[in-house]
Amino acid sequence: MKYRFEKPINAAIGTEKYQCAITWRNGGFIADEPVSQGGRDSGPDPYTLLLSSLASCTLITLRMYIDRKGWEVPEIRVNTNMYSEIREGATITVIDRDIYFPQAVPDDQKLRLQEIAKACPISRILENQVTVRTFMQRDPETAKKILYQNDSIAVVWRPELCQHATRCWKELPQVFRPKEKKWVDVDGAPATQIIEQVHRCPSGALAVEAIVKDAGAA
Repeated sequence: MKYRFEKPINAAIGTEKYQCAITWRNGGFIADEPVSQGGRDSGPDPYTLLLSSLASCTLITLRMYIDRKGWEVPEIRVNTNMYSEIREGATITVIDRDIYFPQAVPDDQKLRLQEIAKACPISRILENQVTVRTFMQRDPETAKKILYQNDSIAVVWRPELCQHATRCWKELPQVFRPKEKKWVDVDGAPATQIIEQVHRCPSGALAVEAIVKDAGAA
């Protein structure tokens, strides 16, 4: 398992309806709900963000392809919208993507670009199987804990809190070995690397308890 981003996209909301501060690798922006939904419309709403990701990915994919081909296409534009309907008791969501060119483009190129658009990464995500996993940390104080330690690091595991995100053993398998009885090998990697991985545990089941000053020594 390898996440797309080194640092996750972070979002936070306070008491002001319904402004969300979104932080990404190069800055931040505000997401909000329209006035009709109780917000201030001070930033794009979640549906707009979803559709804009498809639109921008489509445009970037097409521009890359056009440039490789050496075609003369000065500008590409995309409209995206969506609707949902009930079919045979199931909710079906349909996203429409309209691609157009302000300047003339030959039909054979248009047909090829229509096919290329379907292969853009966000298209493939939306039309493929998607699973959303949700994790939340709980109070660790009352949970049973198991300690794994050496002279450099002490890793605490609270099995009752584990939500099986699998990040630990998929990202650092030389330390976290779920098929072994003593499944945390604190000698399997430098302490700094283990600490970094433990901090990625979304449930709080893993924690670092006692570390000597020279935490970089394995």
